Amino acid sequence: MANRVAGEQTVLLRKAARVINPPMKKLDRMPTHAEFAHVTDWVFDLDNTLYPHHVNLFSQIDRNMTAYVAELLSLDPAEAKKLQKEYYRDHGTTLQGLMLHHGIDPNDFLERAHAIDYSVVPADPALGEAIKALPGRKFIFTNGSVAHAEMTARALGILEHFNDIFDIVAAGFIPKPAGDTYDKFMGLHRIDTANAVMFEDLPRNLVVPKALGMKTVLLVPRNLEYEFAEAWETSGDADDQIDYVTEDLAGFLRSVIV
Repeated sequence: MANRVAGEQTVLLRKAARVINPPMKKLDRMPTHAEFAHVTDWVFDLDNTLYPHHVNLFSQIDRNMTAYVAELLSLDPAEAKKLQKEYYRDHGTTLQGLMLHHGIDPNDFLERAHAIDYSVVPADPALGEAIKALPGRKFIFTNGSVAHAEMTARALGILEHFNDIFDIVAAGFIPKPAGDTYDKFMGLHRIDTANAVMFEDLPRNLVVPKALGMKTVLLVPRNLEYEFAEAWETSGDADDQIDYVTEDLAGFLRSVIV
């Protein structure tokens, strides 16, 4: 049984390597407890990381952001979506682009963007137990808001296991992957990056953590059956910034704590 599971994981990792960047041979291995025994700080992105991609919660936020842009600039939905994606690509978040180019109220935008139905997020007791069992501190580090992170983590049943949530407001509205934002987060919590790990669903958001000496883990869709990022988000030398890749966060965490 163990050999079959390990074999399936190897196939997944090789598929992920081809999707992200063909040379990612280092991903063809499972993590061990020894490789994470030194970790004292566990840092998790929120959307498409703490819950699986197929939940597709972000699609609701995406629709709300498109509607916001359309209303703000009197654009039709297609034009609004195009501009929204351009701002996201160029500035890290749609919010940052709207603030820079149109001087919007960021708090109003965040409230409207996150006016969504959280009931689609299923409780994940296995993930909760795995996070609870991790030694050291646990953080959520998100380009969303604290309110959004709390609602999502509460739906998952994992909120109580985190020490803090660092959101886009705490970052001064400068999103990942900006280096200053990571510095602000690390400094606030006095994180020793040599003893920390970051979990993300976007390769570009792992570049700075890797450069700072953190272990890095990329979350990918189950069986890679969903489009998990824009093509430009996965460009670059992913082999250098990603240490591990997994489609099963709870299973990954169990493998390093047992």
